Amino acid sequence: MTSSTIWLSFDFGIRGDYEGLYSWLAGYKAKECTDSVAVLNYRYSGSLIDYLKEDIKKNVNIDKRTRIYVIYREITSNKNKGNFLFGGWRTPAWASYDLAEVGAIDDEV
Repeated sequence: MTSSTIWLSFDFGIRGDYEGLYSWLAGYKAKECTDSVAVLNYRYSGSLIDYLKEDIKKNVNIDKRTRIYVIYREITSNKNKGNFLFGGWRTPAWASYDLAEVGAIDDEV
């Protein structure tokens, strides 16, 4: 088993399975960072993303509105990475304030 510190950002809308996710987070003794962001030490085997996604799916009802993003340090490259476990990118609220195109950031900033 491998252990990593991960940050989860989650957005379920108003009808999402917060109870399922909160129970899952409590089981890992996650710490609250701000609204809808938690940090925890996560033990897994194999691929972090695949293992985490399956673990969450077993404990949380996922629907088309569910968005969960994980931030972690990749062991092989030692770089910070981010991936959507469920859901995807949306146009950010601040997009109209910047004329530059907003792109996806999955590596160190």
